[in-house]
Amino acid sequence: MITKFIEVSNGPRNWGKFMLGRFDREEWARESNLPDADVRATFTHGKWSLLRQRGWTPAHVLVLDLETGEGGVFFPGGSAKADLDKHRIWVCPMYEPFLEWLYGQDLNDLSALPGHVDLPNAPFAMAGYRREGP
Repeated sequence: MITKFIEVSNGPRNWGKFMLGRFDREEWARESNLPDADVRATFTHGKWSLLRQRGWTPAHVLVLDLETGEGGVFFPGGSAKADLDKHRIWVCPMYEPFLEWLYGQDLNDLSALPGHVDLPNAPFAMAGYRREGP
């Protein structure tokens, strides 16, 4: 996996620590180890990688909150709020503002992203949270 660590702040108030991840060539090449994988492949239009069978694309990115240890795989460009409502992960206060910022970036080369991002308009919060849901 190709990774990038980014720290996020909103001035001196909150500090988010995140790992971005993108599957590498070796991971894209992995096929299912199930005994009937060849049969399953006929339903997915040939032998695709295990990741492609699950619907992931090279554009998807893992965003892991290093404070809480939780995260998700996202398709950047949508609504950060809607994606977080769907995943309902436990996140630090900077996760949603960071995800919003991330969705506006060129993610072709994760290593080109900065190691620190200051989002001065991100709201302050004393603690992380898990989104409510059913």
